[in-house]
Amino acid sequence: MTPGPTRVPERVLRAGARPMIHHRTPEFSAELADMLQLLQPFFGTGEPILPVHTTGRGAMEATICNLFSPGDAIAVCCNGKFGEMWATFAASYGLTVHRVATDWEHDVDSAEIDRLLAEQPAIRAVGMAYGDTSTGVANDVAGVASVARARDVLVLVDGVSSIGGMPFAFDDWEVDVAITASQKCLMSSPGLAFAVLSTRAWAANETSRLPRNYWDFADIRQHVTKARPETPGTAPVHLVLQVAEALRMLHEEGIDAVHARHSRMADMARRGTAALGLGPQCAALQRRSTTLTALALPPELPPARVRDALKARGILAAAGLARYQPSALRIGHMGDIREADVAQTLTALGEVLTGLRAGA
Repeated sequence: MTPGPTRVPERVLRAGARPMIHHRTPEFSAELADMLQLLQPFFGTGEPILPVHTTGRGAMEATICNLFSPGDAIAVCCNGKFGEMWATFAASYGLTVHRVATDWEHDVDSAEIDRLLAEQPAIRAVGMAYGDTSTGVANDVAGVASVARARDVLVLVDGVSSIGGMPFAFDDWEVDVAITASQKCLMSSPGLAFAVLSTRAWAANETSRLPRNYWDFADIRQHVTKARPETPGTAPVHLVLQVAEALRMLHEEGIDAVHARHSRMADMARRGTAALGLGPQCAALQRRSTTLTALALPPELPPARVRDALKARGILAAAGLARYQPSALRIGHMGDIREADVAQTLTALGEVLTGLRAGA
């Protein structure tokens, strides 16, 4: 019950245990093509999906070096660890970073973004997280994209913990770059990320001057849009096989049904933990992710003891991140997790809390 890597279904494990397929064969190209086509509806796009042989944060860094030049200005919504990550990558490549929405206790406010863009017309892009697992927020991507589009500014979205579990509408919201990765809502092993770019982002790519080689988006697009798709170099073959099979399972369930399941699990987790006397880690948030619940624990319930007791009952929960580590517990409910898993977790958590409160 962590926010990733998540449980990998047996069917997906079996797909990844097949004998090796050479990455330049028609058989592998067919699997690659299926995977990329099946991903498009989860991104909400008709644009090509780019497989990036890295983790989610690798795709974030690749986005920076594919779209910008030294000295370019970027605004970054920093209301969580993974929003802040955009800022860290941008600064490391010599971009001028304007941090905005820096209060981790609150959602990104599109009006605040609009004011910054009015004050700083040199800003070329806004980076943000859709769902940030450090806080449990679900930021308003559509709202931010609307104000950014009005000022001809690109929007970069980290959807690693949300795309595949929460509705995302890349084309309709007019997002410019969105990324996700294999190990969360896509219920596969870690090591493969995905990016999609708008026409505007590809125009920025053509003029950008930052160095890239291994994760050159234009090179990846050239290879995956061939009549028989392939990757620029050796693909992580078994990861592709896993993700392709996982996506088949998700499509069999139905995209709307997948999103609805995540919403139900989030509601179960929040109502159930409230009944146990626990409140949200960030109480002021207006929009919350449906893939993770972040809880505040009182001082008499040390998070490490709660997690250890849950682990003894066969349930792995996550620690709080950064400033919340001493006081928080995070429960992931994404990917292959089902309502029965949430119910089992709530039962175990109730037993643990009862024992700790009694001094056991």
